[in-house]
Amino acid sequence: METEELKVFAENLQQDVLSRADAVEDGAMRAESFANIMFEYLRDAEEIEDGIACFIEGRGHRCSGYFISEDNERLDLFLVLPRLEGTVVPVPKSEIDQAFKRLRSFLEKSLDGMHRSLESALEGYDMARSIWDARNDLSSVRLFVLTDGTAKVDRIDNEMLGGIEVSSHLWDLQRLHRSSSSGSLREPIEIDFTRLNGAPIRCLAATPRGGGYRCLMAMLPGSVIVEMYRDHGPRLLERNVRSFLQLRGKVNQGIRKTILDEPEMFLAFNNGLSITASGLKVEDNGDGTVALHSARDLQIVNGGQTTGSIFRASRKDKVDPVELLVPVKITEILSDGDVEKIAPRISQSANNQNKVNIADFSSNHPFHIAFEELSRSTWAPPTDGLQKQTKWFFERARGQYHDALAQNPTPAQRKAWEAIHPRKQMITKTDLAKFEHSWSQLPHIVSRYAQKCYLDFMDRLDARGGFVPDGEYFREAIARAIMFRQTERIVSRQKFGGHRAEIVTYSLAWLSHHTAMRVDLDAIWAQQSMSDALAGFVETISTHAHEHVTNPPGGQNVTEWCKKEKCWDIFREKHIAIPAGVEAGLLSREKGNTRKKPEALGGALSKKDQETIDAVTEVPSETWFGLSAWAKDTNNLQPWQRSLSFSLGKLARASKQPSRKQAEHGEKILAEARRLGFRA
Repeated sequence: METEELKVFAENLQQDVLSRADAVEDGAMRAESFANIMFEYLRDAEEIEDGIACFIEGRGHRCSGYFISEDNERLDLFLVLPRLEGTVVPVPKSEIDQAFKRLRSFLEKSLDGMHRSLESALEGYDMARSIWDARNDLSSVRLFVLTDGTAKVDRIDNEMLGGIEVSSHLWDLQRLHRSSSSGSLREPIEIDFTRLNGAPIRCLAATPRGGGYRCLMAMLPGSVIVEMYRDHGPRLLERNVRSFLQLRGKVNQGIRKTILDEPEMFLAFNNGLSITASGLKVEDNGDGTVALHSARDLQIVNGGQTTGSIFRASRKDKVDPVELLVPVKITEILSDGDVEKIAPRISQSANNQNKVNIADFSSNHPFHIAFEELSRSTWAPPTDGLQKQTKWFFERARGQYHDALAQNPTPAQRKAWEAIHPRKQMITKTDLAKFEHSWSQLPHIVSRYAQKCYLDFMDRLDARGGFVPDGEYFREAIARAIMFRQTERIVSRQKFGGHRAEIVTYSLAWLSHHTAMRVDLDAIWAQQSMSDALAGFVETISTHAHEHVTNPPGGQNVTEWCKKEKCWDIFREKHIAIPAGVEAGLLSREKGNTRKKPEALGGALSKKDQETIDAVTEVPSETWFGLSAWAKDTNNLQPWQRSLSFSLGKLARASKQPSRKQAEHGEKILAEARRLGFRA
């Protein structure tokens, strides 16, 4: 049974890669598609923060991708060995050993400045240069070999490369399948405190009645924190709502200063760690205390900055962590408790050192649930003269597509189900964030890659105030997905030689801005494709986008340049003539009546309030009417904002001034519309 399940998993993986490669460029670029799917599995398993596919191969070295943490302290390097045979295929140990050897060789050469011998236009140059730039901050490197074959490898001990610790990690078909089918993609972290500390940890213990948890209070020496982070890294912080923040803020600087200058005051100044776990091994001492031996599924839900700062001080500043005492609260989620619900609430309550907009990043967010329901019930129009209709499958959680496919027991039934739900019409949460942010003219955010783009998308969604998608939003979102994927194919055909992801998002953001978002999304949905005229214009835009992103000022790293808002600010002003055929296909804007001179408003207002009212009053009525119609045509802004725009237009037409509150909101609405390309 297990072998059969593994074969099905291998076949699904093969088809996913082929489908995604076909969606990019007629079956090509399979290695890149394979790499990106592997990164998704590892992200969902919370093994990595993210991955950037980037291929380089030379004499004795080879690499398929990388990712550097925000603080430049941790580097992940990847090498993929795709088989794509759709069945269980062994990979020789010699090939695995050679892969690790070549990956390590690439690391060593990059640290020695290999980028200086590479052409700067190549993606491999950016990867090698990024490693070189981070060389003085790096304290740990993880080498990942990823394959859809089955492989066995002897334990590879960690090594030191100068002051950098290098560890090796193999993910083969069996490990991927185990992770994705275990019910919890993440491999639980187990901590042996007796081993790390040399003895059990003495703790105060309490179990509130009916709470579904018990709490332990303890003091951990900094050396235990360092060893925990050395073994597991950012995986310790998966449920920490602030784990994605950089370790360079004022709070971290203060922690570091205390560690370096006043280590004896660390206990007094630091709030410590809040930890959750679902399994503790303890020994009752009979006096209200317990001896903690080990913990399973351990997570630091508050104290990521403290953890990272102690580890960094130990590795980079050579501080003896034994001298640091860290207060710790460990909450064990008992069998009648729900770790996925309790842990985030603990994290949200405990995280008050930095201001954070708390958003629910889980797949159970109401937005994702509603979008999923729409994807299951909405039929897409038939294409290419066919009568057959299909659906776009939104995968709210990893594996939903394959689970739904598996509900069809016979090959004929599976084929029929796939005909309705083509793999190339499956999109994930991170896909959706990328599509939406590109059209929202945030290409610099999209260029920060999947996880950061998704977090930003959810943060903005949360700020929007409980927005729940409807059928109109779903159809337009899928139209934006169609545009994005068709643009990927267009860019790939031009063989620019790299940076396709950045070129695609910058091209679509420019199109969105310079058409004021008036591309007819309903037409794209109806045709399930861009028009020939629009596709041809996107090709033109992409050549300009390529020229822009690959020529950063001052010889900057292209990848880092594209992440900067200034990069977008400059490209946004690029003039590219919009062809008449494209212009004719844009949505029209209603025009209001002519402007009338407003009259003064009395009342006790602050100078700033009066200036805001005066500025909004000066806006012609036709601008407000046009903005309201534009927002309706493009499905931008919220209904109340469109309504207020129309009301402001009526006030301007009647030569009346708005209230303070109307003016305040109107100023923000107009600024946001203009950011998105609206022109009166």
